[in-house]
Amino acid sequence: MYRFIPYVFKSLWRHRTRSLLTLSGSAVALFVFCGVAAVQEGLHRLVKDPESNRRLIVFQENRFCPTTSRLPQDYARAIATIDGVAEVVPIQLVTNNCRASLDVVVFEGMPADKIPQFRDLQLDAGQWNEFRSRRDGALVGRSVAQRRQLQAGSQFTLGEISVRVAGVFTSTAPAEENLIFAHLEYLQRAPGVDAVGTVTQLEVRVADGAQPDTVAAAIDEQLHSGPVATVTRRKGAFQSGSLADLLDLIEFLHWLGYASIGLVLSLVMTTTVMAVQDRVRQYAVMQTLGFRPGRIFRLVVSESVLLCLAGGLIGTAAALGVLASDRLAIGAEAVTIAFRPSWRLAAAGLGVSSAVGLVAGLAPAWQAARQEIAAALRNE
Repeated sequence: MYRFIPYVFKSLWRHRTRSLLTLSGSAVALFVFCGVAAVQEGLHRLVKDPESNRRLIVFQENRFCPTTSRLPQDYARAIATIDGVAEVVPIQLVTNNCRASLDVVVFEGMPADKIPQFRDLQLDAGQWNEFRSRRDGALVGRSVAQRRQLQAGSQFTLGEISVRVAGVFTSTAPAEENLIFAHLEYLQRAPGVDAVGTVTQLEVRVADGAQPDTVAAAIDEQLHSGPVATVTRRKGAFQSGSLADLLDLIEFLHWLGYASIGLVLSLVMTTTVMAVQDRVRQYAVMQTLGFRPGRIFRLVVSESVLLCLAGGLIGTAAALGVLASDRLAIGAEAVTIAFRPSWRLAAAGLGVSSAVGLVAGLAPAWQAARQEIAAALRNE
């Protein structure tokens, strides 16, 4: 079969304009498919991370945007005494936008010594010691640094908050690369925040062997008589709830991905059918020369798969390039979904291309292999 590959290329090149148009259409459709898949993969990575399901978020009851949640910082000491709690960290969040946006900037303030314990960060530039020593020091995620053109030593201002970039970091959790970590006390005392003695939320690490839901219920019961009522959920569930405004949009994008696959199927099948009709007599001659119907079937399917795979390769490569260079993210209520290229995404794009090419070629290949020789030679 391999010796007929040049014939397949020659057949596609014979009608190069039609083939190139189909290839470009397939590339665009697979570009959209990979973009949609990146959104869904980012959401799944955010809310289904095993570590997130071992962490709890304590938030003020009936509050949504971080700017409206205020918990007494002393709650951290009370929570630390509850069975099943390994460690607690107070967090102050400040964001430029609680609505859905592609350019959300989120400051996350926590005690400097707690950051390495609760976040897996690796500095690409700058120094940890400089961050610890500067009251206004900040660690900026690589995605934010790229979008805002920041580097170690830069000054960054958002509203009335101004910080000095002490380092730029990467993280094993891509969503965290859209955060700016600052000192808790600095954010609490920042102009326009005025949150001394209070925090936005508390993050709890559950001890090994303890049940997160049981610990969450115990936390809310312990704090029930306090000045501020709380609701405690697993971190993944909390983030999913914060992104509720985006879930319907993501669900719609899910169908958009299927529509892209349908478009590729229609394009490639139409092109293959037209190619078969143009070569009716040629296939009849091939059969008279001893080509069996099965070989003709495979040749037609090979053309379809090759054409679709070439378009898929271009579209997938373009999508991965955009995701890698632009480091896109969408967020709401200080929770972000990061879109990142991955081997899984590349495999999905190429796998879908091959599968669609195979399906698109089945009917035309069957038609070419089963035609009657005499009728085909008369071109009836």
